[in-house]
Formats: sequence, C-alpha cells, structure tokens
Amino acid sequence: MNPPRALIAGCGDIGGRLAARLLDEGWFVHGLRRDTRKLGAGVLPVAGDLQAASMPAEWPAQPLDYLVYCAAASTHDEAGYRAAYIEGLQHALDWLKQAGQSPRRILFVSSSSVYGQSTGEWVDETSPVEPTGFSGQLMLQAEQVAHASGLPATVVRLTGIYGPGRERFVSQVREGYRVARQPPLYGNRIHADDAAGLLAFLLQADLAGQPLQPCYIGVDDAPAPLDEVVDWLRQRLGVTRWSDTQSVRRTGSKRCSNAGARALGWA
Repeated sequence: MNPPRALIAGCGDIGGRLAARLLDEGWFVHGLRRDTRKLGAGVLPVAGDLQAASMPAEWPAQPLDYLVYCAAASTHDEAGYRAAYIEGLQHALDWLKQAGQSPRRILFVSSSSVYGQSTGEWVDETSPVEPTGFSGQLMLQAEQVAHASGLPATVVRLTGIYGPGRERFVSQVREGYRVARQPPLYGNRIHADDAAGLLAFLLQADLAGQPLQPCYIGVDDAPAPLDEVVDWLRQRLGVTRWSDTQSVRRTGSKRCSNAGARALGWA
C-alpha cells in the first residue's frame, strides 16, 4: 500500500506542525501557501494563493487522500474572513474537481466562535450554533460549504490557540491586565502542538477506518475562569501592579468540552 497523501491548504503555523507529524508517520505531505520557503523540511511545496481563482501550477497530479483546509485570515474583518474561509475553500474544492481528485475526507479547521453561548454554559458538538459576531457567522457558512462539497468532511472547531509566537495575552498581563471575577469569564484554549496533534489523530483514525463525526471541538481539558489564569500568570511573571486602562472587554463566556475527541481516543 502506498503511503497516504495529504495536501494542507494554508500551511502556516498549525499546518506546519501537522505536516511534521504526518511526515514522521511516513505520509506524503503537500503544503500550499504563498511563500513556500517557509515550509518545513520534507513538505512538498505548492505555491498558491487561496484567494485567487486560478489553480496553482504546482497542484499535485497524484491522487490526494486528504485535504486539510487550515487557512488564516489576512485581515480580521468581514472581507478578510469571507476571502480566507469561504472563497478560499471554494477555490480549493474547485481545484480538486479540476484535477479529478476525490479525497477520502476533508478536514476543515474552524473556530469555536460559531457558538453564541455567553453565560458560562458548557458547549459540545451537539450544542446550538448561533454566532452573534461576523467571524462566527462566516466560519459557520464555511463549514456548510465543506459539508456541501459532496465529499466526506469533518470540521474541527479550535478554541484560542497559545504557544510560541502567540504571546498577546501574556503581554497584556505584564501590562497589568485586569479581568472581571464575577460573573466568571471562561477562557477556552489549546496549545498549538495539541491542535496539530488533534488534526493528525483524526486523519490517522479515518485512515484506519474509524468513523468520524462531522464535527469535533479542539480544546484542552479544563476551561478556566480568566481571572484565575491572570492570577497564575502574574505570579509566574512577577507582576505586581494593576493597570487602570488594560481590562477585559468581553461580553460573555462559555465552556467548551473536548469529550467528543477524547471519546475517540485523543488526549
């Protein structure tokens, strides 16, 4: 049997970590991004722009077993989200058709912003999705594009990603960031390596014939009140002062559950 072959569309931070894991397992991995010089060793480069309709010249001719859509918006506004997640996914699906390729499954990396719960409720894959902001609304539309593609599709709703290079929250704490204690505002986070690990786990599970759900939430085991996280970071960083201006502006919170992924065997 030939090694499985995946194309990661939007092969940036999370996509690059996923590629490294798959390469270690003997996969062929194609990475699509504008600047392929930033791809890791062993990733087969596909120079392309997901926001352009024309098919990349380096699109692989070999049959693809998996398409992982892992793009990031270049601007955090409605136009940027629509271009990255809806139009870009539609382009990638069109390129599959042009190449005559029918992957076993599409993995679409989505966001927990599709949930509109705001008073500390527990949220899982069966919870209602009623996003109130444009980001969640457009992400939900993109999920629908994936599920309407005619190919088996699973969306992975990642929560706030932390890890190397993602230090905005730590910087805010250093500046005396203040957060409300009552009612508690819950934060849902996942380390970048764990996010990539979940994607790799789902691909390996599908390859082994394990049935996948249409959706999984990617989050760590313990959603925590943000004030507890701030207190812990302040102690670790030696921060003693509070800012009069740096404070949380969030209007609600939720607690995301990873029980669905854990039931499949992920940790």
